[in-house]
Amino acid sequence: MIAELNLKPIAIIHSGFKEKFGIPRQPGLASSMTATIELLPEFASAEAVKGLETCSHIWLVFVFSACVDKGWSPSVRPPRLGGNQKLGVLASRSPFRPNPIGLSPVRLETVRIENNGIYLDVSGADLLDQTPILDIKPYLPYSDIIEDASFELATRAESLDLDVRFTPAAEAALHTHAARLAVPLQTQIEEILRCDPRPAYHKNKQDERVYGIRLHDLNIRWMINSEYIQVNEIILDS
Repeated sequence: MIAELNLKPIAIIHSGFKEKFGIPRQPGLASSMTATIELLPEFASAEAVKGLETCSHIWLVFVFSACVDKGWSPSVRPPRLGGNQKLGVLASRSPFRPNPIGLSPVRLETVRIENNGIYLDVSGADLLDQTPILDIKPYLPYSDIIEDASFELATRAESLDLDVRFTPAAEAALHTHAARLAVPLQTQIEEILRCDPRPAYHKNKQDERVYGIRLHDLNIRWMINSEYIQVNEIILDS
């Protein structure tokens, strides 16, 4: 029996998500979000990624680095259940686990070898910027897709069927920053906000407060009601 196991990160991810609030709770829900995985120098070998470019998707095994010092509890209150019902931590995807390890499938866009560095460009990742990556594995459709798999407490992806509107000031800023960052910023914002980042106890209520999420180097100020989501401001993060 192994009493203790020390794992060394092999890479870090460079992502537009600068804080936990606003990150979709599952991978693939914001498919327009791109990120870059940078292999650390000790593992940045062209031989190590040979053949990986033939994969359409890969698995990322990572550390919930923002939760390492937060400890864990045998029961949690998943947002999907409204934050009121308790569930066993091992029946959830809570980051507050006995070992804070996560697993995400992402689309592999390109494998780049530049200036002795190895970079994997991916899309659909739900990882905080600078998250340590413990391992990378190919996604195998013939074995990783289980057609009759089920989980009664989570039968489908949750997404709000609401229009996302931008104030005139926000729309002007949107075009400016989308061009500067060279990303589909409007699509990214819409996908993220339709995932409803609000805490579970704020949902299903008349909510007139203004929320903020940090995305790339921006602060997105937004609010939500029963009819639409409104982006009030898009400003450079101070």
